[in-house]
Amino acid sequence: MQFTPTTLARSALLGALLAPLLAHATNGYFSHGYGAKAQGIAGVGIALPQDALAAATNPAGTALVADRSDLGVSLFLPSRGASIGGNTFGADANYSGDDTRSFVIPDFGYIRQLNANTGIGIAIYGNGGLNTDYQNNPFARFGGTGPTGVNLEQLFITPSVAYRVNDAHTLGVALNIAYQRFEAKGVGFFSGFSAAPGNVSNQGVDSSTGAGVRLGWTGKVAPTVTLGATWASKISGGFDKYKGLFANGGNFDIPENYGVGIAVQANPQWTLAADLQTIRYSQTPSVGNPVSQLFANGQPLGSNNGPGFGWKDVTVLKLGASHQYSKDLTLRAGISVANQPVPDSETFFNILAPGVIQKHLTVGTTWTLAGGELTGFYARAFGQTVNGSGSIPAGFPPAGFGGGNANVRLEENIIGVSYGWKF
Repeated sequence: MQFTPTTLARSALLGALLAPLLAHATNGYFSHGYGAKAQGIAGVGIALPQDALAAATNPAGTALVADRSDLGVSLFLPSRGASIGGNTFGADANYSGDDTRSFVIPDFGYIRQLNANTGIGIAIYGNGGLNTDYQNNPFARFGGTGPTGVNLEQLFITPSVAYRVNDAHTLGVALNIAYQRFEAKGVGFFSGFSAAPGNVSNQGVDSSTGAGVRLGWTGKVAPTVTLGATWASKISGGFDKYKGLFANGGNFDIPENYGVGIAVQANPQWTLAADLQTIRYSQTPSVGNPVSQLFANGQPLGSNNGPGFGWKDVTVLKLGASHQYSKDLTLRAGISVANQPVPDSETFFNILAPGVIQKHLTVGTTWTLAGGELTGFYARAFGQTVNGSGSIPAGFPPAGFGGGNANVRLEENIIGVSYGWKF
């Protein structure tokens, strides 16, 4: 396989074909890691490139991974839902958002070393997403009709190039081409509180394409210690069909994110690594602005800098270990911990988007075969519930919402496998 315009075009076509399969939420709505090896070690990868998906985490890794291609697929099994309590309109009940129970998440990566110092590659993967599917509408008592939920999918196509400045330091740059899809249903009752009431709910699937950059560095600061750093710009996007739901007339940017990492070769068999990543959800008004702007001040949905889901920025600490058990077998494990993005005052609107996961535990393994590698992983995102506090207004016009609180929950299991070809 040669890295040519034809290869790039085929990769882009593959990405387009895979896009409808993507929907997941882990750290907020970003994936906990990219590539099967990283996902088996809690998503660690800023200073520890391992396969052809390395550029998804840090493009400097493109010059540090030998010629190879990786094709993987994951089965994503979320359990999400909500409950309402203390509501005078009789909405108190438990609601399951699991009418759609499983999702397939594919990924693909390719890296070629042009010479001793320069590597190029391309990675195709699901950056993130979020889905809820309530057959029994939690908003029915407030005027919602039919099944309700949202579906957000984000596909990234990331060509990259990296250069080894010297034996210690490597720099990389990648272009993040982002394709987003979104659909909302069953929330038409919010049309009365929107700047564009005809574009709030049940408008079918809308899509958006944008681009940004990711920069990366790795440096070997001691014989057994490697550091890394990466930064990705915000990517502009929006959904015109839902300009009455999202702030700024349907704006939905993918937020800036950045991180630092360390990898320590404790001995020939053991590697210990850690990443610290921040995702700036508060930069995107549709995600970060509080819905209290609507409930307390009457500012309509879809307006300039209008109400959103109230998410805070997320900072994730990822810790992992890799053990070369034998010449042909590598074992991995990791844990990650994040702060809570969803405040307890914002749970009513987040019935649609309960991205409340904070802890992951992962295990993984790689078997070296003749001419390639087979990698598998399992990730457990522990169940998390955010109980509302003053989250449902009592007297918003004209009849109010009846007060009380919404509580939202999410837990996940992810199983994945990938095959890597070495050239």
